Amino acid sequence: MKSRLYLETTVPSYLISRPSRDLIVAGHQQITREWWEKRSAAFELYVSQLVVDEVSAGDPLAARERLKMLRDLPLLDITPEVAVLASSILASGNVPRKASTDAAHIAMAAVHGMDFLVTWNCAHIANAAIAKQLALTCRDHGFECPVICTPEELMEE
Repeated sequence: MKSRLYLETTVPSYLISRPSRDLIVAGHQQITREWWEKRSAAFELYVSQLVVDEVSAGDPLAARERLKMLRDLPLLDITPEVAVLASSILASGNVPRKASTDAAHIAMAAVHGMDFLVTWNCAHIANAAIAKQLALTCRDHGFECPVICTPEELMEE
């Protein structure tokens, strides 16, 4: 059985965007392309309306390409439990209020029982400094926090 993976917005954004001049971002883009080509099929991929809304923003041509990439992926529902957990994540102070969508991505993945949440957002989501507290907040609400990681961490079988 394949592991269930929630694809956060930064992954399709890095996959579709033009190569960056920033060497770190360019490296992340290349890793994302390699992960998509070589490893993404090993997982059941999911997104949410949050991801769809975020990838729809910006340059219309790029947005169309990002949406095309996501069109066959199942959408997870934004349930009342997602809203409650996201609010608790924000109340814990580990994710700042200005990053409420990031808290919602984490809550979405936890409430829907995802095994992984894959992102390049290392400020508010894939951040080792907050991982333990996120896991506790999720457990306090009866959910397991998914493994939150970057595509690079899922490159090997």
